[in-house]
Amino acid sequence: MGQLYNRNVVLGVTGGIAAYKSAQLVRDLQEAGAQVRVVMTHGATEFITPLTLQALSGNPVHLDLLDTGAEAAMGHIELARWADLVLIAPATADFISRLAQGRADDLLATLCLATAAPLLVAPAMNQGMWRDPATVANIDLLKDRGIALAGPTEGSQACGDVGPGRMEEPAGIVEAAASLFDSGLLDGLCVTITAGPTREALDPVRYISNHSSGKMGFAIARAAIDAGARTTLITGPVALATPDGVQRVDVTSAQEMHEASLAQIQHCDIFIGCAAVADYRPAHSELHKIKKNADTMQLELVRNPDIISAVANHPERPFTVGFAAETQEVERYARAKLENKKLDMVVANDVSGSDGGFNSDQNAAIILWPGGKAEVKLTTKQQLGRILVETIAARCQPQ
Repeated sequence: MGQLYNRNVVLGVTGGIAAYKSAQLVRDLQEAGAQVRVVMTHGATEFITPLTLQALSGNPVHLDLLDTGAEAAMGHIELARWADLVLIAPATADFISRLAQGRADDLLATLCLATAAPLLVAPAMNQGMWRDPATVANIDLLKDRGIALAGPTEGSQACGDVGPGRMEEPAGIVEAAASLFDSGLLDGLCVTITAGPTREALDPVRYISNHSSGKMGFAIARAAIDAGARTTLITGPVALATPDGVQRVDVTSAQEMHEASLAQIQHCDIFIGCAAVADYRPAHSELHKIKKNADTMQLELVRNPDIISAVANHPERPFTVGFAAETQEVERYARAKLENKKLDMVVANDVSGSDGGFNSDQNAAIILWPGGKAEVKLTTKQQLGRILVETIAARCQPQ
């Protein structure tokens, strides 16, 4: 079953009488665990005030495409990237027409064009408008483009007519939204994911580590759960909440992560090594704090076990996916890692910039496998996690 826990939902409200239901819809989305931001057309403000939806959502309501304050940071593009789902409820006949035509004449329509997130439309209009051939053609066109519909239902309408065109009730819309994240791609499979950094102790106070936040690995874990997998997340020290349904194993050092990973192999169909594991550790970890005595200090480092290679070359190996965080010649180094470590897939990303990689909520990647590749442009790590799970599901052959 799909879930909306921790999903980013942009709720678009257009100008119909059913807009009054949007207040309850915001509540229901939040109760399902979603984060909600509201975009209203000017027509919608005639039926329900932005202040109401702002108070309920806890976020400012977005109204204008050419808002100089918002556009200083390209507000509509930021919303498009933030969204895991764009939900239009109510969707009037006019907005459905503009959406079908690919118009970009207001903030909501522009957002729908700019986002890579799925779109869900909840139509609401008079029964005659719903039955009109123009609306029927527009709805068919949206369906052909993969846009999902929730409703409409039949019943009494504000104008006094009875028939199809009533907006689906909020509970039904939330159920339809949740179902969009229920892929079932990994039903019955066991997935193990490593995430975050490792810490290699110098003494009881200091350690060697890196900048990994764990966000990418946690995003993949959530996507795997949504795809129906029994998911284990082996994580280094991070400040992130465990996704619902995920079994979490906390470790600190590379050696601990190595042991935890090998312990999962017999129960694992897919192994995704997303953690930024320290390549080296101090040869000796002091029992007491090292005092600052000399002007210089020498450290002897020894190699840590290569976790992803150990998994990929295990007699009972699962489908094995590695990550390659590079600062130059990203694809060449990643392709070499794929071949040298006998991996089934490598996800490579450039961590030299500030717009993706470590600590960022966004990422871009090149996904490589023997004889092929796919490129994912900059998007949220949540969206990239779902793309990775879809790509893995299409290529893996669990043993």
